[in-house]
Amino acid sequence: MPTADDFRVELTGILQRAELQGRPHVEINAGELHRSVGGYPSREGNQHAMPSCCGVMRGELEAGKAEIIYTPESGNGASLTIRYYLPRLHLRN
Repeated sequence: MPTADDFRVELTGILQRAELQGRPHVEINAGELHRSVGGYPSREGNQHAMPSCCGVMRGELEAGKAEIIYTPESGNGASLTIRYYLPRLHLRN
């Protein structure tokens, strides 16, 4: 199961690639981020990685300009979508 560090590395890579491409912003969906790290979020026993994925995405709100485009009713779900504005002054690793 992916860890928060796995999501953080992938998110940082997406933001860096978008910035290098000169894009003004990038929208990231939690389900898509989860799939890019390794599979769609699903329950295995009592473990569920979606809160970790969403936590990492929300954590990057503090690292630069961003806005939540859509928040699922539960707050942490595959449909969470955040727009990150570029360039970002610093990116977390």
